[in-house]
Parts: sequence; C-alpha cells; structure tokens
Amino acid sequence: MATNLSEPTYWVLNALTGGRRHGYALLSEVSELSEGRVTLKVATLYAALERMQGQGLVAVDGEEIVDGRARRYFRLTGEGAAALSAEAARLEADARHAADRLRQHGWIPTPQAG
Repeated sequence: MATNLSEPTYWVLNALTGGRRHGYALLSEVSELSEGRVTLKVATLYAALERMQGQGLVAVDGEEIVDGRARRYFRLTGEGAAALSAEAARLEADARHAADRLRQHGWIPTPQAG
C-alpha cells in the first residue's frame, strides 16, 4: 500500500495483529491500544472495515449469533500486515528525523556516549 494509513486504520490493523476480532472487541481494543486517543463509533468502524476489506487489508473471518445478534469477525490479511509494517516503519523514521532535527537545533540535548 503506497499511501499512509489513517490513524483509525492503523489502530484497527494493529488490533487485528492479535487475531480475529468482532466489532465491539475492535472498538475496545483500539481505544486501549491508542491509550484513548482514538475512539471509534460503531458506524465509523464498520465503514472503515468495509473500506479496508475492499483494499484487501482485512477479511471477514466468520459470523456467529450471540444473544440473538449476528457477530461478524474480521482478520488481518497478509497485505494488511505489510501495510501496517510499512506504516510503523514510516512513523519510526519520521519520529527519528524530528528528534534528530530537535537535537541539531538545540531543542533537546544530544545523548551522551556512555
């Protein structure tokens, strides 16, 4: 995937690295993993999952009835894992670049060799 992932997509894919999840579990896990920075609404989550499914990043992995309601499960695909890995590498490189520039311009001290 050539484009950067949106933050909600990044966190949904991140949550799915732990295995298949249904919608409510994804809502909870995204909030937990992002330390509350990303809180998805149900409609937003399912629209995002549908979009990610169309992009080949996630796949439906079964459905079951729980308390009379259908619960659909999703799983990460190989393409989704590759996209998440690329995004994690991009974010890491961006953070390293910013820290280097902050040090270069005196905003944070240069680490001392130990």
